[in-house]
Amino acid sequence: MKNCFTRMLIVCSCIFLAMSISTAFAASDAQGDLAKSSTIEKILRSGKMRVGMSTFVPWAMQSKTGEWIGFEIDVARRLAKDMGVEIEFVPTKWDGLIPSLLTGKFDLVIAGMTGTAQRALKINFTQPYDYTGTQICINKAFADKIKSPMDLNDPAYTVISRVGVTASETAKRLLPKAQSRLFSENGSMVQELLNGKATAIIQSLPEPAQLVAQHPDTLALLPGTLTKEPISMGVRKGDPDTLAYLNNWIVNVQAEGFLEERANYWWRTMEWQSLLK
Repeated sequence: MKNCFTRMLIVCSCIFLAMSISTAFAASDAQGDLAKSSTIEKILRSGKMRVGMSTFVPWAMQSKTGEWIGFEIDVARRLAKDMGVEIEFVPTKWDGLIPSLLTGKFDLVIAGMTGTAQRALKINFTQPYDYTGTQICINKAFADKIKSPMDLNDPAYTVISRVGVTASETAKRLLPKAQSRLFSENGSMVQELLNGKATAIIQSLPEPAQLVAQHPDTLALLPGTLTKEPISMGVRKGDPDTLAYLNNWIVNVQAEGFLEERANYWWRTMEWQSLLK
């Protein structure tokens, strides 16, 4: 009886060991499959990284020679260089960036995007690689009546912004009484303010300040910033390897000083203006 029990115990132990080994191999295979299917691995295999971006001055814009330039462009080019791959920029309307990422039109979003809770329901965001804020510039025709952002909280005034940007949500929250209009393109939005058909533009730094620098006779900057917003890269969900790699890359280039140097150039100088048309 004792020998029978011992044999049964040995058999059960062997079965349990075999099942454990099988489970370990299955988990290993699953991890391997996940790694192979990651966006980073696909980029390395193809030798090209496709980046979704949207035109914002000076985040991303075209020079007079047709080349893409700007803060986000510098960040994306450096990332591609460090990965040893080519880069392809895919210009996309702002409100189409997340849908286009989800359908695989490009590999990741580098477009000055804030990782809001609402957006994070659809895609994943890296840790911040920069910060921005919300600022307002006005047409000087209203300068005698509007001295601070809250003066705009009146139905007599029209505040304009871009479709889908966090600045438009800030305007809705802080200036609910003002008339609101949204534009899908930057050029038409700015022209509306210059023509006096709108009172103010609310946008992320440094755009309002730089619009004033370009049009000092027509526009004026309201003092202060309304928000502080983290800027992150966007990737599809279910891809921990890509998220881990990008976070590691951000830590390294931040420590090196690359991001600060590029931010100082694009945000705090106008040296780049000669590159534009």
